[in-house]
Amino acid sequence: MFTGPTVPGQAPPSSICLTGDNAGVRTWQQAWSEALYGEGGFYRRVEGPAGHFATSTHGRAGELLADALLRLVDREGLRQVVDVGCGRGELLTALAASSRHTHPDLGLLGVDVVDRPAHLVPRIDWLVSPGGPDLPDLGTPTDTLVLAHEWLDVVPCGIARADGTGVLRTVCVDEDGGEHLGEPLADADSAWVARWWPGPHPPGAVVEVGRPRDEAFDRLVARTGSGLVVAVDYGHRAGTRPLHGTLMGYRTGSACPPLPDGSCDLTAHVAMDSLRSDAVRTQREMLRGLGVDGARPPVEQAHGDPAGYLAALSGASHAAALTGSGPGDFLWATRRVP
Repeated sequence: MFTGPTVPGQAPPSSICLTGDNAGVRTWQQAWSEALYGEGGFYRRVEGPAGHFATSTHGRAGELLADALLRLVDREGLRQVVDVGCGRGELLTALAASSRHTHPDLGLLGVDVVDRPAHLVPRIDWLVSPGGPDLPDLGTPTDTLVLAHEWLDVVPCGIARADGTGVLRTVCVDEDGGEHLGEPLADADSAWVARWWPGPHPPGAVVEVGRPRDEAFDRLVARTGSGLVVAVDYGHRAGTRPLHGTLMGYRTGSACPPLPDGSCDLTAHVAMDSLRSDAVRTQREMLRGLGVDGARPPVEQAHGDPAGYLAALSGASHAAALTGSGPGDFLWATRRVP
């Protein structure tokens, strides 16, 4: 049994292959961690995630999302927002702009693996998380919205595949993406699967063992003094688990094979119900409840206020994108603290 190097501050993942041609090959969890958060990892690259793909936090969609989050802040009586895994602060920048007059005292804190970007406005504070998902002390913030937007899907987890007898074994991987079956799952991972992704697992079936995501979400809750912790992500719930897994790579705007070499993002959907949150809702449900519905402005407005009509039409188009097929199916897991 052999354990390779880990990302600083992060516990070593499961054991890896050590026999024959597979000697020294890493588990997917370990390779994934190093590829994203290690020295020279994807999330430390100069261009940042936005250089490879857009999320709901970018552009006009990000502005609409920021407006919705400010309504959530008001509804919950909160005083600050902590954005975990915030990239280069795109959503925080939108929040700062949207709240400049309506919420000038709202605290804004970004947490990511890189140093604070120079372009951010002064009111945005920053905390470096050198260990990636192994977050530093947040200072036990109170009356706070702690947001993990498309963060848990890049918290590396174990990948298991059923062998010819249906036994789940750890999947090991080399830098070229070649996969090899390792040992049966360790007890803790096996217990997680039995509770949240139970079999039978036919030969070749893949399970993404979400225990590290549950623990990451629990850490956010534990480090929040009071307020609301929200995880927003690609996800699934019991009864809709994917048979062959969801691990994918993304590079320069397109899906690509998941290579653990730091050249691409690596992501897998989240078992959102295993987070033991208070509620799991679709983004469509959440945003419509916060005033983002994608309704088109009345055409009569075009005659009296053409510029306003075009602006409203553009906003409706982006709102519809946030709540329509795809992003609208994102899942929001929320937990109130205490």
